[in-house]
This record gives sequence, C-alpha cells and structure tokens, in this order.
Amino acid sequence: MPTTTWHERAAELEINGRAFIDGERVDARAKARFDCLSPIDGRKLAEVARCGGADVDAAVGSARAAFDDRRWAGKAPAERKKILIRLADLMLARRDELALLETLDMGKPIRYSRSVDVQLAQNCIRWYGEAIDKLYDQVAPTSDASLALITREPVGVVAAIIPWNYPMLMAAWKIGPALAAGNSLVLKPSEKAPLTALRLAELALEAGVPPGVFNVVPGFGDEAGRALGLHMDVDCIAFTGSTRVGKQVVQMAGQSNLKRAWTELGGKSANIVCADCPDLDAAVSAAIGSIYFNQGESCNAPSRLFVEASIKDAFLDKALAMIPQFAPGDPLIDATVMGAIVDPIQMKTVLGFIASGKEEGARLLAGGAAARVESGGLYIEPTLFDGVDPSMRIAREEIFGPVLAVLSFTDLDEAVRQANATPYGLAAAVWTADMGKAIRTARALRAGTVHVNQYDSDDITVPFGGYKQSGNGRDKSLHAFDKYTELKTTWIQVG
Repeated sequence: MPTTTWHERAAELEINGRAFIDGERVDARAKARFDCLSPIDGRKLAEVARCGGADVDAAVGSARAAFDDRRWAGKAPAERKKILIRLADLMLARRDELALLETLDMGKPIRYSRSVDVQLAQNCIRWYGEAIDKLYDQVAPTSDASLALITREPVGVVAAIIPWNYPMLMAAWKIGPALAAGNSLVLKPSEKAPLTALRLAELALEAGVPPGVFNVVPGFGDEAGRALGLHMDVDCIAFTGSTRVGKQVVQMAGQSNLKRAWTELGGKSANIVCADCPDLDAAVSAAIGSIYFNQGESCNAPSRLFVEASIKDAFLDKALAMIPQFAPGDPLIDATVMGAIVDPIQMKTVLGFIASGKEEGARLLAGGAAARVESGGLYIEPTLFDGVDPSMRIAREEIFGPVLAVLSFTDLDEAVRQANATPYGLAAAVWTADMGKAIRTARALRAGTVHVNQYDSDDITVPFGGYKQSGNGRDKSLHAFDKYTELKTTWIQVG
C-alpha cells in the first residue's frame, strides 16, 4: 500500500462525533461538545458530544425499555448469535475505516490498529456470538419430590466504561459477552478516544441489534461516567481503567443501588529472567517488544524487568541494540512500530516519571526525551533505566508509557518477593529452562496471568484480569459471562 494512502484517507474521512442513543445519532441535551484532537499532529478530528446526566438518563431509559420489552433478550440465543456474527463481518468489511479512526484518535501505528485491534475486536464479538447457544443450564441433584433448575439470565442494563489505550478491543470485551447474554448496554468511551465506539454502535444497528439495546454516551468521567456509576437503573457496571478511578466506580455502585461493579485496573507487571533462560534472544525480544508495544500504554506491560546478575550485561547489550527499532514514527506509515502518546496530560505524566528516575539515581541507558517535536504530535523515545531500586517511583508506580525499569537479582526467592511487593497483580513472567522452578515461581507470583518463557501470548479462550488492586472479575473466555448474568434457582414440587 503506498505510503500516502493513509494520509489521503485521513484527509477524506468524515467523522461523526454525536452520541448514539435509542438507535440514532444525537447531540448532547445541553448541546455541549468537546474537541477530539489527534496526538499524531494535533489536528482537530471532530467535535464530540459532551454527554451529561440528562443524556445518561436517556440512554439508560432506552436500554431499560429495550430490556423490559425483550426485543433483544427475548430472541433465541441462535438468533443473537447470527446478529453478532453479522456485526463481526461488518467490522471486517470496514476494517480500514475502523483502523484509521483508532490510529487518528489515540496515536497507535496503523499497522497494529488494522492487524491487531480490528482483528481481535471482531474475533471477540464473533466468539461470544458463537458461544451463546452452546451454554447449557443445569438441573440440581435433588430428591424425586422436587425439580430444581439452575438457569442463567441476563443481568439487565449494563454500563461499560472503557479506556483509551485499546478503545475498540476493550469495547469488544464488554460488548461481546454482555450482548450475547441478552443484556442492553450503555457504553461510555474515554473522552481521549471515543470514535471507534461510536462507529461500532452504528455497525451493530446495521447488523440487526435492535434500537435501544446498544447506546454510546461519549463524555468526561466526572460527568457521564459519574452519572452511570450512580444511576439507580443500571444493574451492572463494567470498568476498565486506572485503579484510582476503579475505586471510585466501586464506591459509586455502593452509594447507589449496589449494582454489580466489575473492574479491570492497573498493573506493574514483573518479568523475571533467570540465568538458565533457554533462549536469551527470545527473552530480550519479548521484554523490549512488550514494553514498547502500543507506546507502553498497556496495563499488562512488563515494566519491571528482573534479570539475574550473571547475565544482566549480556541481556542489556542485546536490549540496547534492539531499542532503535522502536524509535517513534508517523503512525500513518505502515512501517512505524511505535506511535504517539495519547494526549498532553499523559505525555507530561510519562516525562515526569522519567525525570523522577533520573533524580532518584537510576541510570538512563536509552531514550528519556520527547521526540518528533516538529510534527506537532506527542512522542517519547523508548526509554530504559538500569540500576533501579525497588523503592524508586519508576519501580513502584504505573507509568503507562515506553519506560522500562531494570533490576538485578541473585536470589530468585527475593526476586519473587520484590515482584509481589506491589498493590497490583495483573501479569508476570518467568524465564527458565527448569520447569520445576518455572512452576514453583508461577505459583508464587500473585498475578492473574503468569507467562513462562514468553510474554503476551493471548487468546479469547483464556480469562484476563488481576489480583489485588488490579481489579476483580475476568474479561474474555466463558468466565466473562459470570459478570453479565444472574444465576436463578427455580424449585418445582413434583411429588
């Protein structure tokens, strides 16, 4: 594909920033809007509806009416399956448009928006569509005098609040199981990247999801997000984002109607490389590729690298040789592998962490500065610190940017202790040729996902979520249905 193609398409793209309520694009009730700016070069992409309490009331009311009249929940699972698969097909047919919206909106390279984000998002919708008519209810083993049925029912009106780092995929992780189970949905995308969520709602309507079943209310967290969290007619809220905001979501659920609150939150994942690592090149490639993928804006990014002291120099030599491959580039060029930071606030945050690493005495071996300043966009060099102490901020706090903190160890038990010495517990990894040691270490690591001799392998069939302050509940896999269904027991006296 010619280099100029994506730029030409971007210039021609028509973007609709209005909310999507009851099957229609609408302005915010108060006519409020906010500018959606691209981190690629600062260009204004669209004016987006700034939804507030009145808009949330309308969206929740629409979802409630759709749920109560069973226009969606009342369809046979096989019929919901057909419609969700049709939605997945439409996402593939509009792959280039969705990828372009994602890249323009949050700055990731177009090569990944197209091959990773759209592909995984449509596969998620398709998988849950395929799964729903293959789930069976149960009959309890009671006496002959009774028949006890255990059935799953949709929970009702689901509110989903999604982040800006993988807007389309995080939406799909909520949309897929929630809609497949028969719920109605109100989705609030991040104000930093709302565009693909709005387009997905239109495609869902085109696929046959009835009006009112899937609503999107763009806006700010303290306005639209807060209104959803406190809404008395929302039955379940599913949130992906920071631990700080996740705590607020859980508090709002308790303050209102005690709605179910599910959270997938931050991480400070530890990647432990032992001296008997079976493939040092693979370990380096995984460590560097995973921390700089998506500009480091991933909750499960392995931002703490523990390397056994005897191999640390060799590891760092290979890592430093690899880092130039991740120099930030124009996200609208297919060859680019690291793009722009989502907005000035996040840019300032990441640069602040880099400054703190220098001030606290870590050794800056690569990067550490803004890049491509002349573009008008927001870019940071891939950054690596060595000599990091566990007490330093860059070793304790989630940075959400392209910054890797390297720590060395001589005792694996101590490395595991340090890996666990964090309020987070989303992911971790260990590299060793000794499978007994690998299994013992995996069991000792307090994380929702532990990788052995790889990092970031993924599939829709496995659950994703964390321990401790990385959240509760699980996205992906059949386990996600636990979040969006109620278990009902029906006792029937037959004797």
